[in-house]
Amino acid sequence: MRSLLLVLSFAILAGCVSHPVPPVVPKPEPGKTEPVKPEVPPKPEAPTARYLPAEWIALPDWPGEKLLATWPAWLNSCKRLASRPVWKDACAEAVMLDPKDDETVREFFERRFSPWRIESSTGAQSGLITGYYEPLLTGGLSAKPGRVPFFSVPEDLLTLDIGSLYPELKGRRVRGRLVGKTVTPYWSRADISSGKLTGNPKVLAWADDAVEAFFMEVQGSGRIKLDDGSMIRLGYADQNGHPYKSIGRWLVDQGELTLDQASMQSIRAWAAAHPERLQEMLNANPSQVFFRILPGTDGPIGALNVPLTDEASVAIDPKFVPLGTPLYLATTRPNSGKAMNRMVHAQDTGGAIAGPIRADFFWGFGDQPGELAGKMKQQGQIWLLWPKDAPLPSGGVTTP
Repeated sequence: MRSLLLVLSFAILAGCVSHPVPPVVPKPEPGKTEPVKPEVPPKPEAPTARYLPAEWIALPDWPGEKLLATWPAWLNSCKRLASRPVWKDACAEAVMLDPKDDETVREFFERRFSPWRIESSTGAQSGLITGYYEPLLTGGLSAKPGRVPFFSVPEDLLTLDIGSLYPELKGRRVRGRLVGKTVTPYWSRADISSGKLTGNPKVLAWADDAVEAFFMEVQGSGRIKLDDGSMIRLGYADQNGHPYKSIGRWLVDQGELTLDQASMQSIRAWAAAHPERLQEMLNANPSQVFFRILPGTDGPIGALNVPLTDEASVAIDPKFVPLGTPLYLATTRPNSGKAMNRMVHAQDTGGAIAGPIRADFFWGFGDQPGELAGKMKQQGQIWLLWPKDAPLPSGGVTTP
């Protein structure tokens, strides 16, 4: 039954792989004893990364800005990496180290790690660098006119690992719901906003503003100041399985904004000016995030299951950059040509973060980080800092 469900769910939900129809083999022509072999189209190549060895001096401004401030992020990563052979020795030394200055941290990484510049399979050396943050919303624990809910994971949400059937999709999961004996796509955002959600999800909290609630989904976590003045922190728990689609891009396609105008700030302004089209805009992204209550005050929890560190944590595509990996990022500040070169740590993922040279930079909590995150759409380069003599990640190929 499990195998059947996997097959059904993948065919219905993923839409990117189907069982091939056996080719029709022509009958032999007169005088020929062998059938003509049908032409088989070449299998498209899966995206890969290229890892090119580099010298430390090739990293722009190495060791970059705020090196010492990134050390807590590395120690957080080691809480999850220390038992893994690739990271064991480096983490064992790191937790014993008492760094006094940037030079101590710099020497540790240069001695333990080798830099590898990441290229795409097409040879591109730079990619999109965006930003995210932890927002603060107002709301409560009860419904009021205009409020929107944050749901927990519904009981009827199925999460199916398809890697056992399709090895090339290892790590990919599809989500759906069971209707009779058929797995169907889970409810979209439009379905959920119209009241179709099933599976008895709990409403964890309510937000006063629908646009801010949407942005909190995109960020993956946030804090809500409740009616009594207390605070609750929510974090990503799961997602409905529909692909993320940018509402900024939707506004551009509708002719409402130009591409260079598309930012969180301009989206807020457009929504305020067009309340009658608010839900239409939000529904342009069929993806819906479900949340969980996060304990503690150490910061939002990323996909590595450690607290994120302001201006030191990034979200990446784990197909190409394993979670926990130190990286060197060379980019520019939002809306500026000023260089921003620094070490960062791969501690999170995101639905819109796809590709080998792609990162989402975590700015921190509150309005000012939110302003920076909303404006950040930079080009940048990324170097993988990988333990010396360890096999490189399987998501790419090594280029000597």
